[in-house]
Amino acid sequence: MDLIDKNMANKLWEKNFEVNKEIERFTVGRDRELDMYLAKYDVLGSMAHITMLESIGLLQSDELAELLAELKQIYRTCEEGQFVIEDGVEDVHSEVELMLTRKLGDMGKKIHAGRSRNDQVLLDLKLFTRHELMDIVEGVKVLFDELIQKSNQYKDVLMPGYTHLQIAMPSSFGLWFGAYAEGLGDDMLFLQAAFRMTNRNPLGSAAGYGSSFPLNRTMTTQLLGFDSMDYNVVYAQMGRGKMERNVGYAMASVAGTLAKMAYDACLFNSQNFNFVRLPKECTTGSSIMPHKKNPDVFELIRAKCNKLQALPQQVMLIMNNLPTGYFRDLQIIKEVFLPAFDELKDCLQMAAYIINKMEVNEHILDNPIYAPMFSVEEVNRLAAEGMPFRDAYKKVGLEIEAGTFKANMDIHHTHEGSIGNLCNDQIQALMDGVLAEFHFERITEAEQSLLS
Repeated sequence: MDLIDKNMANKLWEKNFEVNKEIERFTVGRDRELDMYLAKYDVLGSMAHITMLESIGLLQSDELAELLAELKQIYRTCEEGQFVIEDGVEDVHSEVELMLTRKLGDMGKKIHAGRSRNDQVLLDLKLFTRHELMDIVEGVKVLFDELIQKSNQYKDVLMPGYTHLQIAMPSSFGLWFGAYAEGLGDDMLFLQAAFRMTNRNPLGSAAGYGSSFPLNRTMTTQLLGFDSMDYNVVYAQMGRGKMERNVGYAMASVAGTLAKMAYDACLFNSQNFNFVRLPKECTTGSSIMPHKKNPDVFELIRAKCNKLQALPQQVMLIMNNLPTGYFRDLQIIKEVFLPAFDELKDCLQMAAYIINKMEVNEHILDNPIYAPMFSVEEVNRLAAEGMPFRDAYKKVGLEIEAGTFKANMDIHHTHEGSIGNLCNDQIQALMDGVLAEFHFERITEAEQSLLS
């Protein structure tokens, strides 16, 4: 390793002493591993930052051109999965600066002017998170579309509705599939709020107290496609953990919908219910019972999504009692936050696939055990003919007790959101309205402009 490499392999903050190796192991923790999630976003942030530095006279135009060319190459390395954080290098920020300095000498060290690792990681996390949220939004929309399609396909197939796990009133597969679609529409509102809070630029806040350099924060905000910035530099630093917690709440909302749907699917797939059939390729078998076709996909979705619902609480408990300013505690949030996106995206993808393949039993009501769920229909019919509701209720109740009740399965529900009027078009319009508010194209255009 040459002289430049030796110098750069030290910590960016290191003076004239070495840290105890066990202390270093403990304090670095999993940062080098987790920073791999952030690598290409660190490069994007550096590209915007040095473009701004050149505009205020802290870089020469020829230096900017060389640095940008090299950063684009590093970005391609990240995209191709070839980027590594070398042994002895503390984090992604240090690795990028090391790679630049190896190629360009002292010029590579100029990229840190006006920045702290604090606002670098804040920026990296925001750029990473907004891209992950874009993927989550897409995954939610795919599942939503599958649910709406199935709701329309099976809108006339009746099924029992339950309260207290007792047969209650007539429902339909149109209602069941559509209910989870509309639930995802509400979850999308949480995702939209989380995205809007995320899509604000913290760069220029440095260690949380700004910089004496005349930084142009508006310029970096525009270069990176942010909607606006975290204006107050102290608040920008206070956003570390708060953003992750709020995004965690949005992810937990989606996960809650998936977990509940997965529980229903497991129940409905069992022989005792036999409401739905999962494709054979989506089930697993038993090592001892040859008849088994287990709904493991839905069981794992349920478990993973129940775990994801704890994410905001985990983040909150890590950052809950910290005063203003940066503290190393915040590093631990990465461990629970960064991998959570892959887990939720995986659950969304699996759920959409298996819902698409799911078959519905269209003859559930052939079984006479479901006849009592039409009792309310009979009470309402008698009341509509003039009998007082309480008298009608008692009459039908006594018939059920005596075993003489005859169910009339010809039902007519017409009000909004009922069996006969699902309002799926309105649910679709609600979802489309939320999606139109994201404006992802601005981010794509800004990043492509930086990289071109």
